[in-house]
Amino acid sequence: MRKEIVFSSYEGLPQVAAGVDLAYAAGQAAAVIVVMAYPTMEIIEVVSHADAVSAEYVPGLLAFRELPVFLKAWEQLRSNPDLVFFDGNGILHPRRLGLASHASLWIDRPTIGVAKSHFLGSYDSLGTKRGSFSPIVDRGETVGAVLRTQTGRKPVYVSVGNRVTLQNAVDFTMHLAGSESRVPEIIRQADIRTRQWKRQMGEELAF
Repeated sequence: MRKEIVFSSYEGLPQVAAGVDLAYAAGQAAAVIVVMAYPTMEIIEVVSHADAVSAEYVPGLLAFRELPVFLKAWEQLRSNPDLVFFDGNGILHPRRLGLASHASLWIDRPTIGVAKSHFLGSYDSLGTKRGSFSPIVDRGETVGAVLRTQTGRKPVYVSVGNRVTLQNAVDFTMHLAGSESRVPEIIRQADIRTRQWKRQMGEELAF
């Protein structure tokens, strides 16, 4: 499947973008998709789906566990996103096929991975100012970029999912970086909702 990943410049600007986050609780997984107008970041649609976890966790093969739940949520969308951001990795992956890349082959959309933690590869020291970034290299190949979305705060780790360039991924991530979080607002809004779901699951289990 990784042979189907295309590194091509995204022409123009997207009109509609989506952000995806997944969470787990009590043997279930939930996927939330938040759709925003670009570049205003106005939320125009939110969909979600929760289901029993269908596969065990295997390092490096997370997509096989998360894709079934995500795709059920995707089927509910009324809008038609031009570009999709995932809380996770694209080609920044040992097999060069993380969740953002894998999912793109099912939904036929350009995708970008934005992770909160360093997964693999090495990079040079990073400046402290907003917008500073440094390529991440693994086995001689540039697989992503470490990006400072907020001055003085921890960076995020951005990678191509499919049908964009790394520069596209950095630029679009920076545009959607709000003032409240290092995570792009489109993913933060999805994360807020998966956290709400986890709290609700916890409350239900308490009774």
